[in-house]
Parts: sequence; structure tokens; C-alpha cells
Amino acid sequence: MRNIIFIIGAVATSLAFAVEIPGGAYQGRSDVSAFIKRLALETDYTEKELVDLFAQVEKQEHLFEKLDKPAEKELDWYQYRGIFIKDTRIERGVKFWREHRELLAAVSDKTGVPAEIIVAIVGVETFYGVYKGKDPVFDSLVTLAFDYPRRASFFKQELEQFLLLAKEQGFDARALRGSYAGAMGMPQFISSSYRHYAIDFDEDGQTNLFDSIPDIAGSVANYFVRHGWQRDGRVARPLTAAENNSIDALEPGLKPTYKWADLKRSGLASDFEISEDTPVALVRLQQRDHAEYWAGFENFYVITRYNHSELYAMAVYQLARLISHHYKKTA
Repeated sequence: MRNIIFIIGAVATSLAFAVEIPGGAYQGRSDVSAFIKRLALETDYTEKELVDLFAQVEKQEHLFEKLDKPAEKELDWYQYRGIFIKDTRIERGVKFWREHRELLAAVSDKTGVPAEIIVAIVGVETFYGVYKGKDPVFDSLVTLAFDYPRRASFFKQELEQFLLLAKEQGFDARALRGSYAGAMGMPQFISSSYRHYAIDFDEDGQTNLFDSIPDIAGSVANYFVRHGWQRDGRVARPLTAAENNSIDALEPGLKPTYKWADLKRSGLASDFEISEDTPVALVRLQQRDHAEYWAGFENFYVITRYNHSELYAMAVYQLARLISHHYKKTA
């Protein structure tokens, strides 16, 4: 009997201290209440601050379809390339580089990441800041954390990282807008990347990836450095296949797990000199009526840490080369 009374008392105590969300799409959700309770205990947020934030959330159900069908999974290379490799994006990239010539040179000199790669990332991600995203980051992350089971664990972590980021940087959590997956600013960092890789390059006391070009350029470069970027290293080289080849026995991928000698033995050749013991990945890209092959080096793999797709990395690389060509031609 005493044990029964104890259990009843513990339940009553737990209920008495349960978090109540007074409104919004997540009113009455015990899983959200538990999340709030834990963060209030483990972070600098008060329970009231968190309750006030969650009480205003509007569920963003339109995000589910976007996450289920990302362009990198749905399109072939010839379709994907056409989205990003355009004259307007190249021209804007050259203009962006000219406007921030000294800054980009300083960042590149310090980190070893070429200016054109930094410019291309900003170009691919937000068209140099024109399209930073319109979705409310907080509402998006709450929706995906608690109503998108397939990736709930990931987005719950990102939601926590976002709240910590907002507290650290003094951001208004409800005011920030970004991509459908919660990426923010001109280089589109997710919250965990923002906290771990973004830097205050202009040393003004805030790491601002929305408006500070020094912080944006420095943070993109720092992201690559932290993921293993090799100064003066190659990114990718096109390959040609012999008529009689055994390429099908190889596994295309992102990470350079083969040696160049392995690809040569399978009937692939390069116009560029590559040492036989050089680590390479076999990158396969589907054109409209044939496949093309590239050797991907360590720096190609590093670009895929930004977005885990060979299509994305190749778009960044080819855009960077075109921007560099036009920049140097008109310098």
C-alpha cells in the first residue's frame, strides 16, 4: 500500500510540474513539453521563455514534400547543372568578387580556400544573398522535430542548436527566416554548423552570416578548413573511358577510396597528370544520353561535406572555374 501511495504521489507531483503550452499548434503535446522542460533545466533559457516561443508556433506542413524530394535525389546531372550554371550567376559572381576583392584575398591567403570556391558557394546557396529563404526557421525546425518522424532525431538536435545559437548571438528566434530545412544566412548554415564553424572574421563581437560579408566569407572558408581542405589541392578532373573498359566493376562515390591506378586499370584516362597512388573517388554524372566520369580528389569530398551530393559539389566546382575564368579575363 505504501508503494502504491508513493507512486500516486510521484505521478501527481510530475503532473503538477508539467509544462503547459497555452496556445499554438503544439498545445497539449507531451513530447514538446518534455523537450521544453529539459532545455529549461540544461540551458540558460527559462521555462517561460520557451513556453512563450512554442505557444506561437504555426505548423509548417508544406515542408514535408520538399524534404522528401530534394533536387539532388530527383534530378540527373544535366538537369541539375542547368539550375546553377547560368550566365547570370557567373556574372553576379564576378561582380561579387570584384566588390570584395581585398577581403576574399585575405580570407583565401589565411585559409588556403580559393576565392572562387567561396564565391561559388554563396552563388549556389543564395544567388549572392538574393534568396536567403522565407520560411520561419523556428517554426520549421519545431515542425520537423516533432512531426517528421523520418528525420525527427536530426531536427530535434538542430532545434536545440538553433535555440542555443539565438541565445548566444542575441537573435530574435521568431524573426529569423531561412530555407525549408532551417538553413540560414547568405551561406545557408544549419544551426549546428553555425555554432561550430561560423567565425567572427570582422571581429565586431557577433558572428553574422546574414549581413557581414567578412563573417560570411571567413565562415565558408573555415567550414572547409575544418573538414580537411588541402591548400593548393585539386578538386576534380574529367576522365575518358576506353571502348573496352570495366568501369561497371567500380563503385562511384564521394570519398576518395580508390587509387588512381585502380581507375586506370578499369579503362579510364585523364589528360591531366595524376600520380598512380593518388587517392581518388569515381564520380559518375548522368548526361542526357550518356554517363560522364570524373576523378574526385580530397577537396571534392570536402565540398560534399557542405551538401552530401556529387551533383552539388560538381556544380560548385564548375561554377567556381567559370567565375574565375571570367574574373581573370576582365581584370
